[in-house]
Amino acid sequence: MKKRSDQSSKPDRKTIEKNRRDHMKSLCFKLSSLIPSHHFKASKDMISQQDQLDLASCYIKQLRERVDKLKGMKERAMKSIKPNSINNIMDETNDFCSNLPVVELRDLGSSIEVILISGLQRSFMLYEVISILEEEGAEVVSASFSTVGDKVFHTVHAQVKISRLGVETSRVCQRLHDLVF
Repeated sequence: MKKRSDQSSKPDRKTIEKNRRDHMKSLCFKLSSLIPSHHFKASKDMISQQDQLDLASCYIKQLRERVDKLKGMKERAMKSIKPNSINNIMDETNDFCSNLPVVELRDLGSSIEVILISGLQRSFMLYEVISILEEEGAEVVSASFSTVGDKVFHTVHAQVKISRLGVETSRVCQRLHDLVF
C-alpha cells in the first residue's frame, strides 16, 4: 500500500519524459526564433527540428567568426592610428601655420561670426576688430580669444544694429584682411 501512495505523490516516468520533451521543444523554438529569417532557405515551419538546430549552430559559428574578424580589424585600426596620428597632426599643423593668418567671416543673416587665426609674431588687437565691426553697423555680442601653442584664435559674434540696413560683409571682410595682412 505504501507503494501506491508514493506513486501518487511522484509523477510517473511518462509524465517526467513528456515534461522534458515539452521543455526541450520550447527551448528549440526559442533558439530558432532568434535566428534571422534570411538564414533559412525554406520556411521555418517546413524545416525539421534537427535542421533548425543545425542552422542555429552554423549561425552561432558565423557570429563568432564575425566577432573575431571585427576584433582583429579594431586592433589593426587602433595600432595604425596611434603612431600615424601624431605624424598627421604635425603635418596638418605645419600646413596650417604656413597659411596664417586666417580670416573667416560667416554671414548668418542678422548676425555675423568672425574667426581670426594668427601667429604670435603677427598679432593685432582685438579692439581693432571690434571697431571695424561697429563702424560697419554691427553690434558685438561676444568676443574671445585663446592662445594655443604659437597660434592665437579670435572669435567675435556680432548682430546687425539696424536690420533693414544690414552689414555689407564683403566690405567688413576686406577691412579685416587689410588689418591682419
